[in-house]
Amino acid sequence: MNYKIGEILQGTVTGIQSYGAFVSLDENTQGLIHISEIQSGFTKDIHDVVKVGDKVQVQIIDIDEYTKKISLSRRTLERQFIRPPYHRKRYFTDKNKQIGFQSIDRYLPQWIDEAMEMLSNRRTSQSK
Repeated sequence: MNYKIGEILQGTVTGIQSYGAFVSLDENTQGLIHISEIQSGFTKDIHDVVKVGDKVQVQIIDIDEYTKKISLSRRTLERQFIRPPYHRKRYFTDKNKQIGFQSIDRYLPQWIDEAMEMLSNRRTSQSK
């Protein structure tokens, strides 16, 4: 059967891998729904969304000319896009602690002394 990009079909899930679900479109044709096309938003585990044997409605989003592999999507058929939850980015600042560079100022002389001693020991061991 000749399929076209954009075509909406009914298929049966025949296999599930961590990267996507394989869908049988007819007796001789199979396509893949990549995990990113299973649903809008983040999909942690495909098994939570589809199971082997499920009848699914899919849309063809790509057909590779050379390998004839068919890429499918369920996400494009969703009526409403599910927005991922908002995650506030957190940046380290000393706004609350008001310590600035005090810790570096306190430890820097000790670090310099340790480094100088280590370099001195290397020179001594190399000259022997």
